[in-house]
Amino acid sequence: MSKSLLQSIPSYTDPSAAKHAEVVPEPGAGFVLTPVVKDLTERALTYLGAGYSIHFSGPAGTGKTTLAFHVAAQLGRPVSLIHGDDEFGSSDLVGRDAGFHKFKVVDNYVHQVMKTEEQMSTLWVDNRLTTACELGHILIYDEFTRSRPETNNALLSVLGERVLNLPNVRRDGAGYLDVHPDFRAIFTSNPEEYAGVHKTQDALLDRVITLNVDHYERATEIAIVQGKTGIKGQDAILIVDIIRELRTVGVNNHRPTIRAAIAIGKILAYRGIPANPVQRFFRTVCHDVFNMDTLKVTREGQSLMPEVVDEIIDRVGRKPGYRPQANNQRRAPASGKE
Repeated sequence: MSKSLLQSIPSYTDPSAAKHAEVVPEPGAGFVLTPVVKDLTERALTYLGAGYSIHFSGPAGTGKTTLAFHVAAQLGRPVSLIHGDDEFGSSDLVGRDAGFHKFKVVDNYVHQVMKTEEQMSTLWVDNRLTTACELGHILIYDEFTRSRPETNNALLSVLGERVLNLPNVRRDGAGYLDVHPDFRAIFTSNPEEYAGVHKTQDALLDRVITLNVDHYERATEIAIVQGKTGIKGQDAILIVDIIRELRTVGVNNHRPTIRAAIAIGKILAYRGIPANPVQRFFRTVCHDVFNMDTLKVTREGQSLMPEVVDEIIDRVGRKPGYRPQANNQRRAPASGKE
């Protein structure tokens, strides 16, 4: 990340904000920062620094949420985290009444006279959007399209007019809240998802800058798998090439995702064995992790994916320059031979 770019984005140092923070992210040493990821990060930081909120949109497994946390960590501010949910209402974002406060005074100063005064008021509790707007947090709203559109209506005035409308029952009696100048929002969503999601109102999308996040290029995926699992380069290359070939098969060209490659790499690292196309255990792990039933390639009602996976493993394993690594990685305590 360029130093000048980070310096141009205002930092948030209010100690009261840290007390109320849901999450305080820090840049992770294990985060894989390739040129493609760096470019996405710098664009996101530029838009946030210019005063806009951003929206990472892409299919499952492309690292949208990880990227959102990475960008927030560069800003060095507290984060309020929300996960979209169909059961959410606007009160789950803004706040709600959470009971009553009863106050009673008994005055018997004059012995013959007793004066009693009672008052009852509702107790208002702010929720995460209100807290973020008040204290200048970064709001990460993960998979926000899983919430109903009307739930997110409160965000329209926040992102547009920088005002959050609130009921008068809030503790200070104010009917609105001026949004802190350091408040920013980072949204994520999956436009390819068809279950449990809602169409987003155009008015909300018009108030954010959308960055499309797709599967990374081959070199980035190899670096991510190797960095997340610790396996050798040749093993990461084989696994990534297999999943990239599988994405060209079937009706869903977004699966398997990089999560599947990381899972295979971690399993191999745990067992201390290389990715070897002729090894039965490696093939079994591939079949289990790839979850072939989701790839919908059938003949006479029977899935063809086990055969397709084996063919792809054979084809990728025969590529020039690939040589299976020797079985010299750390072996976890486990019985059985591969």
